[in-house]
Amino acid sequence: MENRYRIGQVVQGVITGIKSYGAFVRLDNGQDGLIHISEISDYFVNDVNCFFRKGEKIVVKIIDIDATGKYRLSLKAIQKNRKYAIPTKKNICDNTSIGFSSLANQLPVWISLKVKKGEKND
Repeated sequence: MENRYRIGQVVQGVITGIKSYGAFVRLDNGQDGLIHISEISDYFVNDVNCFFRKGEKIVVKIIDIDATGKYRLSLKAIQKNRKYAIPTKKNICDNTSIGFSSLANQLPVWISLKVKKGEKND
């Protein structure tokens, strides 16, 4: 089977499936590829479903083609080509409950509970 596309090309495709590790894409030439979770964004991706919907048309960059003709695709490689890249669909999922700020907000509560119980610091 001859590949119509080459590594480095930017192509269109349709999301055909979503897993915890990435999204499957059917390219215009009928072949399949995968956008691994690490190739979605430069930002932390907690949930691939926040970035894609099955049936959605997308534009991706081909970063590799394996021996079976399957494509490794990247969304973030397209973003790097822009002078002021923005996180792709960063605000679709609310991840405000994740990270250090939620711990920092909770710390005073934990300290007060410990003081009320009369526990000593070790």
